[in-house]
Amino acid sequence: MACGLGFSGGVEISKEMIWEMYLHRKQTIAQISELFGLSPSTIKRRLSEISFDWKNPEIKGSGVVHLDATYFGRNTGVLLALESGTGRLLYMEHIAHEHISDYEKAIDHIKRQGYSIKGLVIDGLQKLFTVFDEYSIQMCQFHMVAIIRRKLTKNPQLQAGKELLDLTYRLKTMTRQDFITEFEAWKKKWHDFLKEKTFNEESGRTVYTHQRLRSAMLSISTYIPYLFTFEEIDGMPNTNNMIEGTFTDMKKSLRNHPGMSAENRKRMINGFFLAYEKLHNRNGDDR
Repeated sequence: MACGLGFSGGVEISKEMIWEMYLHRKQTIAQISELFGLSPSTIKRRLSEISFDWKNPEIKGSGVVHLDATYFGRNTGVLLALESGTGRLLYMEHIAHEHISDYEKAIDHIKRQGYSIKGLVIDGLQKLFTVFDEYSIQMCQFHMVAIIRRKLTKNPQLQAGKELLDLTYRLKTMTRQDFITEFEAWKKKWHDFLKEKTFNEESGRTVYTHQRLRSAMLSISTYIPYLFTFEEIDGMPNTNNMIEGTFTDMKKSLRNHPGMSAENRKRMINGFFLAYEKLHNRNGDDR
């Protein structure tokens, strides 16, 4: 009664039904075993019989593409591309490490399907801005805030740091011109302070006294050309929240089943994105 399923004597419990319980209803092998009256080894065997071969979708149309990677174990990750707005799955690949070539492969696949890329939303891997300079690129503002907070901490002790962090927090509510104006004013105000140097006895060299503050300033300077691209491209968001939400859902599914082998984890991820693809990609004709 709790799960909403009913069974009658002699009914064969299919491996597809077991998979539905395992992935989508978040039941453990022990729970499924008890529910169906089958041994855990039988449940494991039937799950292992399910094959989830992944083939990237053939999607035509045009739009803004979210592109990002995430990891959930040593040498285990996923690179994902989604269409902004619709959430359509354009590309998914298992990766061990984050290489520029993986991103190039993803974009190449999308283009070869006849898909026209209006722009990219990415999270700050610096070399991507050079490799994909033919596209309009939006640096995720959420990640920009995270970068600065990491450099300055959530509670900076220096007044200059407090002011810069506050400006960064207000990024999402500001226009390009307003942000640049305030950022330049901040740099002018703290110009001499930022140039202060200290002799480091260990290295025997003179270094900038406020290195982390300068690093935060330089990060903003690096990404400013990409922080407000969304103002110029119709339908382009200013964050990668869509793809981050998808990663969160995927990881929730994995956390329900700790201790999986690498192969089973890969199969489960394939199953997750096959279901995702069916939901988002096949509800209508390709545009």
